[in-house]
Amino acid sequence: MIPNNKLLLDVCNVAIEAGNEILNFYNNDIEVVNKEDLSPLTKADLASNKIILESLTKLNSNIPILSEESLVDWSIRKNWKKYWLVDPLDGTKEFIKKNGEFTVNIALIEGNNPILGVVYVPAKSFLYLAEKNKGSFKTITKDKLKNLEGIQKILVSSQANRERVIGSRSHSNATFDNWVKEKFPNADIVQAGSSLKFCLIAEGEADIYPRFGPTSEWDIAAGHMIVNEAGGKIRTFQNDSIKYNTKENIINPEFYAIGNIDLN
Repeated sequence: MIPNNKLLLDVCNVAIEAGNEILNFYNNDIEVVNKEDLSPLTKADLASNKIILESLTKLNSNIPILSEESLVDWSIRKNWKKYWLVDPLDGTKEFIKKNGEFTVNIALIEGNNPILGVVYVPAKSFLYLAEKNKGSFKTITKDKLKNLEGIQKILVSSQANRERVIGSRSHSNATFDNWVKEKFPNADIVQAGSSLKFCLIAEGEADIYPRFGPTSEWDIAAGHMIVNEAGGKIRTFQNDSIKYNTKENIINPEFYAIGNIDLN
């Protein structure tokens, strides 16, 4: 069943507009500065953030927004029951490398869980979207959508011949290598960047994405929704669920996203 949610359609179009603005910078020389934590920041991050914040506010000014580039103090957001969680340019390192694997992430959180998620991959024109209890979908578009007709439902893979494990392009480490050798010694390693990793799980192009380095809540929320609705799940390595906006810092525990395979 294709979701018939105007809000979801509107959010898709916000992500597409922001993604197209990012491409204006991507196709030219990229100027990079470093934030306080030494992570890279570009004009594209800020331009995308401006579009998303203004557009989401127009859609519903009563829903607050937490974005990587527009932080909100814990004393305020701890009282939020429903809010937007945004990464205006996820995979800035991939953007700078010009390998195409960067995304726009927009999620709607309610009761500490995602209920709607959109991931747009501007350089590839891939749009992934999901709504709670409605499924996950994909389409290819450079232009804003008039409706959600023609989008394709996606599901995690049912294959189990040889596990495909996603390794991060920019954040691989020895812990990942050792874990894969122990759990899936014959696995194929699939390299990918940004929240595209979650989308590969959701559409059956990979089976598991273990993440041992630090991530922030806005990095994973939209992808979390898309994996969930495609039949997969995201868990900590202690088998706990991931919750949002439950503490002052926005760093996630180490986790894995998994399709239809057995981790044990």
